[in-house]
Amino acid sequence: MITAYISTLAFVVILFLTLRDIRIFHRTNIYAYRKGALRGLIAGFIALIGLMLSINPDISPTIGLLLTFIAVMINKKEAREDIFTHNETTLQRFLGAGNK
Repeated sequence: MITAYISTLAFVVILFLTLRDIRIFHRTNIYAYRKGALRGLIAGFIALIGLMLSINPDISPTIGLLLTFIAVMINKKEAREDIFTHNETTLQRFLGAGNK
């Protein structure tokens, strides 16, 4: 049962980071954030499959957890341009308020 909670948390985090990359790309048109958003969509799909497998009682939940961890590794951060002016609050950075 704990594997379902871990998979759910990983799925939510991947989706949040993907939506943040989409928002930053929409505001700044920096290609690296578009690439990160596309990678996040693929990772989110794999994490969703892992979540479904970890919830299913007929299949070993470790298979679903393995797919979830693979999705987290796919969603790794790349080198991107600095879009913050270092005047933002923590909340603005958390929500992805880029200024460029």
